[in-house]
Amino acid sequence: MSAENTDILISGGGVAGLTAAAAFAAAGFRTICVDPAPPVTSEGAAGADMRSTAFLQPSRRVLEAAGLWDRLAPHAAPLRIMRIVDAGGAEPVARLTRDFDASELSDQPFGWNFPNWLLRREMVARLADLPLADFRPGVAVAGLLTRTMGAEVTLSDGARIHARLVVAADGRNSFVREAAGIPVRTTRYGQKALAFAVTHPIPHENVSTEIHRSGGPFTLVPLPDRDGLPSSAVVWMERATEAERLAALPVAEFEAAMTERSTGILGPLTLVTRRAVWPMMTQIAARFSAQRVALIAEAAHVIPPIGAQGLNMSLADLACLLDLARTSPETLGEEAMLSAYARRRRAEVLLREIGIDALNRTSMLAPRPLRDLRAGVLGALYGLPPVRRALMRAGLGIR
Repeated sequence: MSAENTDILISGGGVAGLTAAAAFAAAGFRTICVDPAPPVTSEGAAGADMRSTAFLQPSRRVLEAAGLWDRLAPHAAPLRIMRIVDAGGAEPVARLTRDFDASELSDQPFGWNFPNWLLRREMVARLADLPLADFRPGVAVAGLLTRTMGAEVTLSDGARIHARLVVAADGRNSFVREAAGIPVRTTRYGQKALAFAVTHPIPHENVSTEIHRSGGPFTLVPLPDRDGLPSSAVVWMERATEAERLAALPVAEFEAAMTERSTGILGPLTLVTRRAVWPMMTQIAARFSAQRVALIAEAAHVIPPIGAQGLNMSLADLACLLDLARTSPETLGEEAMLSAYARRRRAEVLLREIGIDALNRTSMLAPRPLRDLRAGVLGALYGLPPVRRALMRAGLGIR
């Protein structure tokens, strides 16, 4: 069987991989995207991704370039305020609340939140409209051989693909990264996150709320109303054994526990989806590129879900790679292009990983004096307007 030619082969059909496929195809590159698991595109289906993604301002430009934003915008929940609550006192009640308001920076919200299963649905639909995009669900990369002139990829269905560039978007256990011989450094926290959606009687008013006590943050992120009730996505990070205990609780007991952990800020919380559990880690690849290969998203870096950084770092990877490809399409996948990509992205990602690691360790603090210190530092930083605005710009990834 002769090899099929393409410009770009993307391994991975998650949110990052599907966005990359749409962006490169919209930019005029022949693009094949493969993933061993067909995407789950409805909330109630088995295997649906119960997490949500908050796209920050810079990521919107990537989605617009991919022709995705107009499809997604009707489903968006804007995030106008990022609220930090410290509940680290003797009782699980809010003792310090600080609001970071997007209006201090611009007339735009910080970002827009979407359920991950819905993102997959709209992205798959967009790929079907792009003549240069070829999405092949149920197919995996089974072999990779790279040469100076291109990469030879063998797929699990027996097809052979000759690609100028292979983009690894196949997750934290990336086959392509391993095949390219790139090692990773991993830090595990003994911590897991529960992800689910809730309704509540008090409107969220487009405020994303991160509540700190111990074990990790409890975060409520706005979603569009559900059955006429205000709704939020929740990411609840705890020590691994506690997370597993919570995930196994009967619904009524779980609802009581999460309402208490939320400090009742939105009233009684009602569980409206299943609970998914994810292990927490920080991971970074030793290199972000190899011969004819670029790593993006969790194939390159993994961080805990704090400050909506994870997927937005992934789209910053894509934006950088896309910019280099558009600027010099004739050098697609060549060493100079990939070296420039790795040089630009890895240093920035490393700095963000260090920051998120520190924030996560701080959020896990159990001793009361250290929790008191955490609250004091938050209050002091917030009270300095130039520092507050600098923190908001840094969180958005803008200067």
